[in-house]
Amino acid sequence: MASIVISANTSWYLYNFRKNTITALLDKGYTVLAIAPQDEYSEKLVELGCNYFHVDIDQGGTNPFRDLKTLFSFFILYKRHRVNVVLNFTPKNNIYSTLAAKVADARVINNIAGLGVLFIRENLTSKIARVLYRYSQRKADKIFFQNEDDRELFLSYKLARSSVTERLPGSGVDLARFQLTPAPNDKKIRFLLIARMLFDKGIGHYVEAARELRARYGESVEFQLLGFLDVDNPSSVSKKQMDDWVAEGIVRYIGISNNVEQEIAKVDCMVLPSFYREGVPKSLLEAAAMGKPIVTTDNVGCRETVEDGSNGFLCEVRSTESLINKLDVIIQMSHEERLKMGEKSRIKVEREFDERIVINKYLNAIKNCLD
Repeated sequence: MASIVISANTSWYLYNFRKNTITALLDKGYTVLAIAPQDEYSEKLVELGCNYFHVDIDQGGTNPFRDLKTLFSFFILYKRHRVNVVLNFTPKNNIYSTLAAKVADARVINNIAGLGVLFIRENLTSKIARVLYRYSQRKADKIFFQNEDDRELFLSYKLARSSVTERLPGSGVDLARFQLTPAPNDKKIRFLLIARMLFDKGIGHYVEAARELRARYGESVEFQLLGFLDVDNPSSVSKKQMDDWVAEGIVRYIGISNNVEQEIAKVDCMVLPSFYREGVPKSLLEAAAMGKPIVTTDNVGCRETVEDGSNGFLCEVRSTESLINKLDVIIQMSHEERLKMGEKSRIKVEREFDERIVINKYLNAIKNCLD
């Protein structure tokens, strides 16, 4: 049977975001090689039935020698294991794994899950990255985009051939795991932001909004944060900064969780005031599936999750005032009104973002590559 690689910049990502895709591939009888830097989730990938291999990937770095080492590591693995099709996720995998796979005579299916800061900052690193994208992505056999904005941007920069591109509904969401769960009616309104703790994700705007609304409403509102802290990114929120916010009483930092559905279940509204170029944020899809209203920015990737005024609200990008206004509307609603808005979130996700749609598109793309 064919050997399929699934590759990303962390084992955590593969397990948490692509677990059901991996299971579907194994159920089809494919041999699955999971390739990512080793972390505590690598063993979980083995338990699923994958053959796991470590590759060192300097996620946020720009050292060309380390990147060349990564490229060579991919190539050695693909030649040694006679890989047939490679599924890539996350930026450096989309670039270096693609180049290695094509030299090793494997077919390539890439997923562009947002473009991060690549097109919101104009610097040497961004220019080099675009050159690498153009060179690598024009060799891909299939490229899935999570939103139409990114697809059109790639085509306008001539980074990919139009004939191999297709839109996916984000990463999709597991509707069996993330079930409709009404928030408790205990007179406290809880907001939650799940993301890597980056200022580009709007963390600063969220904290400022929390400061204002806590001053206005006191203990009747709570603002929670969940996600990786001190990540390797110039926009990262430091542990000291987070500790200062928590000590001030503005926000509650939960840390990270392997069972985010337990945290989402308790809250009244999910928030993501991001100005990062998102794909379609997984946290928003999961919260919507659980019947939560969404407040997010009218920004690439984010806007796909909200029908403004129906299942949530869109605020202006980089505007704390706009965010405060939208969150205040949520606070002023009755508990029943928030629940009804959340039910519309669930309906939208069922209609547009069911993970089975994504998995079936991957299975079809792999079949086409093997035919």
